[in-house]
Amino acid sequence: MTATRVVIGASGLGVGGYGALLLWDNPPTVLMQIALWAGVAVVAHDFVFAPVCTALGLGVRRVLPRRWWGTVGIAALCSVTLVLVAIPVFDRPGARPDNQTVLDRNYPMGLGVSLAVVWACAAIFLAAPHVVSRVRRPQTDSLPHPAQD
Repeated sequence: MTATRVVIGASGLGVGGYGALLLWDNPPTVLMQIALWAGVAVVAHDFVFAPVCTALGLGVRRVLPRRWWGTVGIAALCSVTLVLVAIPVFDRPGARPDNQTVLDRNYPMGLGVSLAVVWACAAIFLAAPHVVSRVRRPQTDSLPHPAQD
């Protein structure tokens, strides 16, 4: 276990060092912009995103049955991840009339379909135990009655 941690730690330090080396090739103005974006991301997370997620999570826990909490939480996490990944291409930056191959998809539709698939999977996962128990439950009508003495 210790050797594995050392290898993983060394790999992390190596990748971090390589990233720092790549950063230092940039001019100071770009480094300041990167630092500003990183600072804004931390502040936005700590003072906007985390409190909103906490409030939503607590509110949803009051409404939903306890058995649903994990599934709904995972589906919500997947939904937020999909939305964050879709943000850069949502307004089609860089799309040009002279090059139809750049951003040639309907990204809002793709996001909608992806979110629908995530929540459909969550609904199927929540409904599966009920369906399986109904299929496996023996019919009491077809069982022979015990002999009466």
